[in-house]
Amino acid sequence: MARTREVAGGGRAVEVGPERLTGWFGRFAERHGGLVGVDGTGRHVRFRAADGASAEVAVAFGGLPAEPVADPAAVLGALHAHLDVPRRTGIVLVRLGGYSVGVAVGDVVETSTTGARLVHGRNRKGGSSSGRFARRRDNQARVALDAAADAVARVLLPVADTLDAIVLGGDAAALDDLRADRRLAALLARAEPRVLDVPEPRRAVLDEAARRALAVEVVVREPAPGP
Repeated sequence: MARTREVAGGGRAVEVGPERLTGWFGRFAERHGGLVGVDGTGRHVRFRAADGASAEVAVAFGGLPAEPVADPAAVLGALHAHLDVPRRTGIVLVRLGGYSVGVAVGDVVETSTTGARLVHGRNRKGGSSSGRFARRRDNQARVALDAAADAVARVLLPVADTLDAIVLGGDAAALDDLRADRRLAALLARAEPRVLDVPEPRRAVLDEAARRALAVEVVVREPAPGP
């Protein structure tokens, strides 16, 4: 089952792996009367269908060549070839209290580390006990995020020059905290724009993230209703 989510402004985003890309666009074209045009290259490509529907792709790993190409089949072929290139990817998944960090070649994780730290949930009660609880929780969160940053530094920094891409996943606030670590700033600045939505990081979640890192999100917008 393909992952889908609703997107702002209408439409849905579908996660499509390289091995499914040609078939997915073939079915999209059949449903909408064929592909009649394509806009843009580089990091963003929009395929237009005969009935007014569109399929927009944010292209990872540096994007396609920037030269404009009018033939949808040619752009689709270039997109498939671009995504099918073997890559060595650093993956960082972090949520409050847990992390999983690894290096994947293609969709296979070769080295990794995963850890978890206790962080209590929020306390809704008031009074001085609430303040103590909040301070304890903040301290637990700080320890957990420091452990995640140490793991990224230990696993990825020694091999940073060998990595073709960095892919992130998890909680935005936790990832921002990692970016603030001076050791990791340059590494994480290279990260792909798309952040994977993942559950609490575990090794199985990291394995799935390695496969998902190679996919693209295709934003499908249906044709506007007639008069």
